[in-house]
Amino acid sequence: MIEETHWHPVAQTADVTDQPMAVTLLERSLVVWRDTSGAIHAWADQCPHRGAKLSLGRVCDGRLECPYHGWQFDETGHCAHVPALPTFTPPALHAARTHEAQEQYGLIWVRLAPVAENEVPAFAAESDPHLRKLNCGPYDVATSAPRLVENFLDMAHFGFVHEGWLGMRSSTAIDDYQVQATPTGLLATQCRAWQPQSNVHSKAPAQVEYTYEVTAPYCAVLTKVPDPASVAANVGPGLFRESIALCICPTGPETSRVWFRLAMADFASPDDKLSAFQHTIFMQDKPVLESQSPKRLPLDLRAELHTAADKASSAYRKHLRNLGITFGVC
Repeated sequence: MIEETHWHPVAQTADVTDQPMAVTLLERSLVVWRDTSGAIHAWADQCPHRGAKLSLGRVCDGRLECPYHGWQFDETGHCAHVPALPTFTPPALHAARTHEAQEQYGLIWVRLAPVAENEVPAFAAESDPHLRKLNCGPYDVATSAPRLVENFLDMAHFGFVHEGWLGMRSSTAIDDYQVQATPTGLLATQCRAWQPQSNVHSKAPAQVEYTYEVTAPYCAVLTKVPDPASVAANVGPGLFRESIALCICPTGPETSRVWFRLAMADFASPDDKLSAFQHTIFMQDKPVLESQSPKRLPLDLRAELHTAADKASSAYRKHLRNLGITFGVC
């Protein structure tokens, strides 16, 4: 599957400490763990000896130990010790099935099938020292990853799903906006919405300009800048602005685990205040997303109806089809 060649988030960095953790990616059971240097590893959650889950074991002297017979695997995946045969030197074939793993944006990312051209999805705001970074989640959602991305790109639902927050029923018209294809998906610009409370610091309704970018099949980023008159005071260097990355782990074709990476010009507010706003917005989305049928995103544009207000999502479906994505779509 082409999906296996892309990087996907599977866990929050801080949650993987001195013991192995079980995670699921693309219906695969994986175990993530750290060696003595703190480096992260992601392997198939199956001991090659008798198939027990390695995530039920423990990390012992920098090795991952199977809970069944105590086989110990070093950081390369090679079996370094078989307790039943203390003098036995395991051959190279005595090894766990390993995958690539790395840490970015406070998350652990895994790629099941390596290819040179794919990298962890970009988040430009990450390198901006004037923006504070914070993760919100995870959220387990009973829908496909593509449905989540499409909802993230959609402004026409603001006045209904997020009434009184990101939109209002008296102002639901969507102005024309621009969409262009990019190597990773698409870029939508000149997206505007009238919002009663566009962010945690809003003190008055505002016209907000959005930019959306699809950075990977199941990841996207939005950046929004409100009318400065709607924000009580600048909370960081320069004008208040924020960027939000949507990072999705496709656990199954119709199930997902979601994180939001927040970057905003606010170094004063406590974490829970900043995450509470994002939590409120997503919990408004969640029941509607889980109600959609089919849960997998239809890539045939004739399967559902479309208007000019939907051109970002239509472009996203076209991109997935051209890419050859099969997981979470129909």
